[in-house]
Amino acid sequence: MAKITAAEVNKLRQTTGAGMMDCKNALVEAEGDFEKAIEILRKKGQKVAAKRADRDSSEGAAIAKVNADNTSGVIISLNCETDFVAKNDTFVALANDLADLALDFDTKEAFLNADYKGTSVQDKLTEQTGVIGEKIEIGGFSRLSAPFVGSYIHAGNKIATLVGLSAAVDGADVAAKDVAMQAAAMNPVALNEAGVDQSIIDKEIEIAKDQLRQEGKPEAMLDNIAKGKLNRFFKDNTLVNQDFIKDSKQSVAQYVKSVDSKLEVTGFKRVALG
Repeated sequence: MAKITAAEVNKLRQTTGAGMMDCKNALVEAEGDFEKAIEILRKKGQKVAAKRADRDSSEGAAIAKVNADNTSGVIISLNCETDFVAKNDTFVALANDLADLALDFDTKEAFLNADYKGTSVQDKLTEQTGVIGEKIEIGGFSRLSAPFVGSYIHAGNKIATLVGLSAAVDGADVAAKDVAMQAAAMNPVALNEAGVDQSIIDKEIEIAKDQLRQEGKPEAMLDNIAKGKLNRFFKDNTLVNQDFIKDSKQSVAQYVKSVDSKLEVTGFKRVALG
């Protein structure tokens, strides 16, 4: 039997994040082979992941990152099962590391297959499932590109947003963050009227008509009144038409134009836990 030193156990623990005894047992089983011990721990993680595959992972950390020239951003959520794990500094640090890596990938699939410190992102998540004993997975993955992209992460890492602006003008950084905060707080269904799914529009018109019928309004009037209610829905639920949370006397679109008369919001992404 190979002699396992405390230094070797500590090195494996630092590399994998696994518990001290788990690392010692893996090294003993691997007869001192460091890489084989990592594989043993990973296999243990896979077993734990399989057992917990049906568990709800609605806690975690939603992280937004923007590249150096503010032209592209990404949001990921690293999901877990409990708030206790979600608040752990090591867990949040891993979420931030993975979000930095995600900036280089266009799809969730490509990101999960990407190299992370000598292993794939997916294998790292499986390993952490074994280490922590909770289901760990990437939930949300959203990208946004624009002439200027800003971000916002709500306190506690529960909501993260990205906002794209039409130009990198003076004040774009502040405007993008303000609008990203708006998207986090107000949860718009779309950027503007054109972005609202037709099924949502049809549903809102039907709801409005049913309400009007209950109020005794004549059938001949329903369409016109329902359209008015739909316009109110657009104002309340599309980002650029919402009242700006920092100054309700102007819409988000008007606020952005106060920064620069030609500036527009071109898109947004929002990822929330739970």
